[in-house]
Amino acid sequence: MTEEKNYYMTEEGKEKIENELHVLKTEKRKEVVERIKIARDFGDLSENSEYDSAKEEQAFVETRIAQLEKMIRNAVIIENDENNVDIVSLGKKVTFIELPDGEEETYTIVGSAEADPFEGKISNDSPMAKSLLGQEKGTEVMVPTPGGEIKVKIVDVH
Repeated sequence: MTEEKNYYMTEEGKEKIENELHVLKTEKRKEVVERIKIARDFGDLSENSEYDSAKEEQAFVETRIAQLEKMIRNAVIIENDENNVDIVSLGKKVTFIELPDGEEETYTIVGSAEADPFEGKISNDSPMAKSLLGQEKGTEVMVPTPGGEIKVKIVDVH
């Protein structure tokens, strides 16, 4: 038996996943089943694109439900470490500047389950986060990127 992966997330991230799971189980499943019933009434299933589409959506919904249940089952809630306020850790917001003269950027380091760069949340598995984790405010860090390494300075951790 293989060991299951832990999914690091904030309490807010876990609630978001639980809400999505609830909607999929209570609303989306029923909608898809109804679409399949209606499509069956159109006749020959071998040439019925509505039926095929509904079955594909059903497979997607069931796969997503299984995925979300696994994430919740293996959730590890990120606790803020109040003792090390200036050290970058999971769940903290970090502001850094690309050296020598880049703009300031701020991201919250979260588990991969709730990462969303457009919302300023980067995965703890990303090269940027891996380079920043455990570092202290004021430290200069080398970060690997597809275009080569860049140097950043940690300006703030909160």
